[in-house]
Amino acid sequence: MANKNKTKEYSNGELTVVWEPQKCIHSGICVKTLPQVYNPNERPWIKVENASTEELKAQVNRCPSGALSYYMNGEDNQEATTLETKVEVLPNGPLLIYGTLKVKDKDGNVEVRNKTTAFCRCGASHNKPYCDGTHVKVDFRD
Repeated sequence: MANKNKTKEYSNGELTVVWEPQKCIHSGICVKTLPQVYNPNERPWIKVENASTEELKAQVNRCPSGALSYYMNGEDNQEATTLETKVEVLPNGPLLIYGTLKVKDKDGNVEVRNKTTAFCRCGASHNKPYCDGTHVKVDFRD
């Protein structure tokens, strides 16, 4: 059985992009924003050398699920920032919360989520309370 919590890292020497596939909701924002970097039909599917560090940072910050993150190589802080909390309802999709959150699950476990967290609105996610992209399969409309 594959490790559900695996991550992959892709570095250009200055910045490392971290991909956590289990968080991905397949919004396609990465592919649409930087198609020269993100191509799911190729291996490796992320080619960080095809964009500048600033372009990569801007795109990763737009990832609605938090499946993509980054850190600056050689920096102790790894660009930790305090983010303003913002809520956005995606049409026919998840509820996005931007900022740093502490999420307590039904068993009382607390997880800290940074940047963007996508919460399920359709009720069909297999990873509740988080969105796993199932809203597309069930044709959720709202």
